[in-house]
Amino acid sequence: MSIIHEMRMESNSKIRLDFNGGDLSSNGGLFLLNEFAWKIGMTELVKTGFQTTDQAVRKHKDPENLGQVLMQIWSGYFQDDDADELTHEPVMKAILGKERLASQPTLSRFYNRTDEKTIEQLNHISEELRRRVYGIEKPDQVLFDLDTTLFPAYGKQEGNAFNTHYQANGLHPLLCYDGLTGDLLRGELRSGAQYCGKGAAEFMRPLFEEYQNKYPQIRLYLRGDSGFAMPELYSVCEEYECGYVIRLKYNGILQKLASEIEDILMEKSRNDMLSYAEAYGELEYRAGSWEKPRRVVCKIEKPAGQFAYNYMFIVTNMALPVKDVIRLYCQRGIMENFIKEGKSGFDFGAVSSATMKVNANRLALHMLAYNLFNWFRRLVLPKAMQKLRVDALRLKLLRIAARVVRSGRYLLFRLCSSCPYQREFRQTLSNIRALPV
Repeated sequence: MSIIHEMRMESNSKIRLDFNGGDLSSNGGLFLLNEFAWKIGMTELVKTGFQTTDQAVRKHKDPENLGQVLMQIWSGYFQDDDADELTHEPVMKAILGKERLASQPTLSRFYNRTDEKTIEQLNHISEELRRRVYGIEKPDQVLFDLDTTLFPAYGKQEGNAFNTHYQANGLHPLLCYDGLTGDLLRGELRSGAQYCGKGAAEFMRPLFEEYQNKYPQIRLYLRGDSGFAMPELYSVCEEYECGYVIRLKYNGILQKLASEIEDILMEKSRNDMLSYAEAYGELEYRAGSWEKPRRVVCKIEKPAGQFAYNYMFIVTNMALPVKDVIRLYCQRGIMENFIKEGKSGFDFGAVSSATMKVNANRLALHMLAYNLFNWFRRLVLPKAMQKLRVDALRLKLLRIAARVVRSGRYLLFRLCSSCPYQREFRQTLSNIRALPV
């Protein structure tokens, strides 16, 4: 109890403040996410399938630490130091069934115990949860969107190197999203100096195996920019019957092969050299490193007020019309939104440890938090809320004040009576209970 019982406001003498309001939390909405995680079996999966190599008897066990990390990420507490301010957080303590949450040193030691085996466990948990989510709502098709980004790194962190594309030091992870749902299907932390498309074929092979063996009826497609224009990736896509659209880097040979398309564009703009004009076509092309020729579709455009042409060449094994191939490729800009939400809303760039393996585990944990939230948003939120980003959902549905009332039999959390999203909260809880898991 505070020594100063009341604080007076000089701006309004009728107002008094104190810190005797009881055991309160501002994270009442976490109960919804925990209920969803329990419903799809994530809680049990973590208890039975997650364990670091440490065999010591500890007060804060690994599954509990993982659960605390997930809740902190969902709530926006990204720094390890935030754990020191949350040790008595009522909602998180109730969910984990603990009298006190793990502190920053405990979580830091937990991270440092993780290794390659831990990543395998986290990947297995993610794959099993994806299977259960697909059991609820199975897609007809999956669009593998490949891209990379840069995570800042400092000093002598393992893997920290200069990346020429971003013109900055850091780590350069490879990410694969489902471009239709936003699910993060796979991620790999790499050195900052790694070229974006290097190893992409082997990176994708486990995903192809998973979908071929578990979901053979789902149609697979892949999309990537010119950094992934590698014959190994084309070949592995063709091996697993995955349709692909991948942009090619411009070169003189392609321009020469597209001369007929240039002639069409010149004819279109002959009488009006200032307006915008475009022309489409396709050609057969075989680069020196390719084992066979492949279909390449082309778009040449003349921007308004310019005389120079812009070229777009896309290699594909799909039989779609040329304009549809171009349109499909150009929609890959949504990938940037997924990456942006992952970095700003789930702090994917929290790679603050010295070694690559610990940082890879950090990324895997943040990816798991992202996917659970994305499934939660897609499967159980009211339709009006499904397009909201994580920051808006935190404000509207997670940041709900709750007061703890203890009795002999129950632990009652009284949520804020003036919460403007009570109806959405109740609807979400009802949707969770109705999931056909």
